[in-house]
Amino acid sequence: MKRGKKYLEAVKKYDRFKVYPASEAVSVVKEMSEAAQRKFDETVELHVRLGVDSRHADQQVRGAVVLPNGTGKKVRVLVFCNEKLKDAAIAAGADYAGGMELAEKIQKENWFEFDVVIASPDMMGVVGRLGRVLGPKGLMPNPKAGTVTPDVAKAVKESKAGKIEFRLDKANIIHCPIGKTSFEVSALEENFRTLMNAIWRAKPAAAKGQYVKSCVITSTMGPGVKVVSSL
Repeated sequence: MKRGKKYLEAVKKYDRFKVYPASEAVSVVKEMSEAAQRKFDETVELHVRLGVDSRHADQQVRGAVVLPNGTGKKVRVLVFCNEKLKDAAIAAGADYAGGMELAEKIQKENWFEFDVVIASPDMMGVVGRLGRVLGPKGLMPNPKAGTVTPDVAKAVKESKAGKIEFRLDKANIIHCPIGKTSFEVSALEENFRTLMNAIWRAKPAAAKGQYVKSCVITSTMGPGVKVVSSL
């Protein structure tokens, strides 16, 4: 891919071997994105490699956190709930709320016009049937992530405000958005620290040795910038 002069100049200022403080790392990512003159607002992503083994149940790392400055993405929320909770879910900002009719729409029409799925506990019998289609997409509601809850209105508000889930992949890496390149440096840094705090708090008791192996911040199409993981 041919790069513009401004981008190539910006990359020269970046040391791929250096581990940057958080504020400096997000500044570098923003500078390279701006120099590349992207035609869209790139997502800023955090990738954290952990010293655990996801093959063992007692070394799983998973959780959810509300980013104080949001992700910059409009989140579409689907809520599985009974009729009593439906109005509260919609009032809280849910894009869709209902029961069996939504499950059938997903199964029969391959409908996935949503980013987050929330369910009240009494609806898990219905939602459980969708495990094979929601699971692989990372959409299955989970109590640990706060997406299976009797207070669906609160869960909807948190999702709309910038709540994200984090979990290990098979390579023991967590991948999460922390904002957009249009965000101020201070907003991206605050989101980074909030997410890293949550990851550190989720450290399994069974984890031995170095917990955080590496930490990299990048934009959608930019190079990775190593960042100090300690807070």
